[in-house]
Amino acid sequence: MSQSDSTLDEREVERFRALAAKWWDPEGEFAPLHAIGPERLRFLREQLVLHFARDRNAPEPLEGLRIADIGCGGGLVSEPLARLGASITGIDPAEENVAAARAHAADSGLEIDYRAARVEDLAAEGAQFDAVIALEVVEHVPDVPAFINVCTSILRPGGLMLLSTINRTARAFALAIVGAEYVLRWLPRGTHQWDRFVTPDELAEALRASGLRVVETRGLTFNPLTREWRLSDDTGVNYFMSAARPASD
Repeated sequence: MSQSDSTLDEREVERFRALAAKWWDPEGEFAPLHAIGPERLRFLREQLVLHFARDRNAPEPLEGLRIADIGCGGGLVSEPLARLGASITGIDPAEENVAAARAHAADSGLEIDYRAARVEDLAAEGAQFDAVIALEVVEHVPDVPAFINVCTSILRPGGLMLLSTINRTARAFALAIVGAEYVLRWLPRGTHQWDRFVTPDELAEALRASGLRVVETRGLTFNPLTREWRLSDDTGVNYFMSAARPASD
């Protein structure tokens, strides 16, 4: 298997390609991503502001930062980061997803560089970014270390990588697959594959093997009483991780 093949599963691409028109429907198949959006942005903003020593009270605290959003889908993460001042390059292997992202950004008056591409394409260009983001992506790739390695290649020295994924625990199987896909029907059946869930230790090891230093690990939990998502110390199901590339390596 080539590196390109090991960082992309065409069946996964087809699954999300078929849903391209639904990205911005808060009641549709991507409703869970809309629901966790505020907490995802909170983690990203906190980590980026801290790492790059930005003024957290500034209206555009990410101004001037070049950020790659890997697996950008319809742009649910790219757009709020652009509003915070960042220069965003969003890539997705499905042209349909990129078309949806471009159309929504245009309607919102945002300039975002969306491309139908793989991360390998950015690496081949020699592109370098201050931050590389891959949210809800690693659980869909066949070879996580290979994916992390190529993402690291486009992260400049001193940069920050930010990821989110699902832990491989019995609780995650019960909630993320049985509950979310079969009982509550928050997600289409088959969205996730149990054997591709990644533990925090495994993800941290892949990051270290690529020369990165893990900075922060946070969980994301759902309160069924208030129906709210919150960052927490519980990484048993969903979690975030940030990792820094040394300034000189």
